[in-house]
Amino acid sequence: MTVFRSLPLAAVICTLLHVGCAAAQDQPLTTVDALDVNRYIGVWHEIARYPNFFERKCTGDITATYSRNADGTIKVVNTCRIASGELEQVEGVARIVALPAKLEVRFAPDWLSWLPLVWAKYWVIDLADDYSYAVVGEPDRDYLWILARDARMSDATYDRIAAKLPPLGYDPARLLRIPAP
Repeated sequence: MTVFRSLPLAAVICTLLHVGCAAAQDQPLTTVDALDVNRYIGVWHEIARYPNFFERKCTGDITATYSRNADGTIKVVNTCRIASGELEQVEGVARIVALPAKLEVRFAPDWLSWLPLVWAKYWVIDLADDYSYAVVGEPDRDYLWILARDARMSDATYDRIAAKLPPLGYDPARLLRIPAP
């Protein structure tokens, strides 16, 4: 990890990154060219995320487990450890809305599924060829997750992923990296 010895230099770099991210936010967000849902299902560990309200109590051991439902939708089970040491879990459903990698996810009860605002955009915007990591975002760039099959990710891989984010309109400085177990 690099430490800036010159505050003015750090300020210039941060400003340039911010301007670059702001300009990229004006562009439509693109997804990966292909997503094999059968390879995507399984357990993913949260490596980093933009801070958000619904994960505010999560302190670590954050996973998302995806499996197929009989109706073609995807069962989503999100689990995290909270400060007391207990695990909390929430179950939802995802559906593919546009190929290749635009999904929507809902954690509201089934009887509310007809309401458009209970469905959140879940777009796979970067994906390792071997499905060892994925980056998930949405067009407004308010939410971002870096997920991996393993709970630990090397700094080199993390840095490579973070370097790809500004051209997509995301600011890597906003990421909260989750401590590995």
